[in-house]
Amino acid sequence: MIAVQEVKANLRALRHVLKKLGPDYNFLLTDVTLGDPGNGERLAFLFDTRRVRPSGLACELVVPEIGDPNHAIPVNRLQRQFARTPYAVSFLRGEKTFVLVTLHVNYGGSPADLVGELVGIARWLRNWAERMDDYGQNLICMGDFNIDRRGDPLWQAFTSTGLTPAPGLDRFPRTLFSSLEKPDLKSFYDQIAWFETVRGKPYLTLDFRASGHVDFQGAVLTGLDRNQLSWRMSDHYPLWVEFGV
Repeated sequence: MIAVQEVKANLRALRHVLKKLGPDYNFLLTDVTLGDPGNGERLAFLFDTRRVRPSGLACELVVPEIGDPNHAIPVNRLQRQFARTPYAVSFLRGEKTFVLVTLHVNYGGSPADLVGELVGIARWLRNWAERMDDYGQNLICMGDFNIDRRGDPLWQAFTSTGLTPAPGLDRFPRTLFSSLEKPDLKSFYDQIAWFETVRGKPYLTLDFRASGHVDFQGAVLTGLDRNQLSWRMSDHYPLWVEFGV
């Protein structure tokens, strides 16, 4: 499973990627988010149909105008919809169902401007996870949260309802302009996280195995310098987590 942020309206590049991956790969994606904060972007999942298949659920998070009756998102916590609507899809592997939520939190302004959005997302995810008989089992969120290192107010907002970042990921750099030798210790934009327990009961039934990042420098588009590569490929390293089912 691959979650991709910042997929633009023109899908030509994505279709070239799928052609290279071969006929066994498929994708699900959102419509374009209009408006300046949305930056004309989509969210997408790419998946190998030989390994997983959609199990029926696909949705975007919409903030209710009158507030969430279950208090997942309090009234006036957000004065607008999320700049880029989080996208959730349920997949099935064997007898295991898991829901992946991909997010791209708005960037810009002061950290205080992002706290409300992060808290709103964290509360919504927690509320969903507590619906033990719903699609919420094995709820895993991932994406660009634009947060800083552990202990920062944005980190605290992100983890305020019990989201647990994947073990080991905090030692890996997030951006192309940092490295293992000189990691960017302030910016931990990208995360993969889940709830370990809900109401005292084990929640994640998948078997966590390992985590890491992919350094694509020197492996693709080798004739480009780092700045050029950031525009042609990405300015963030992909993160990954492995589970056993």
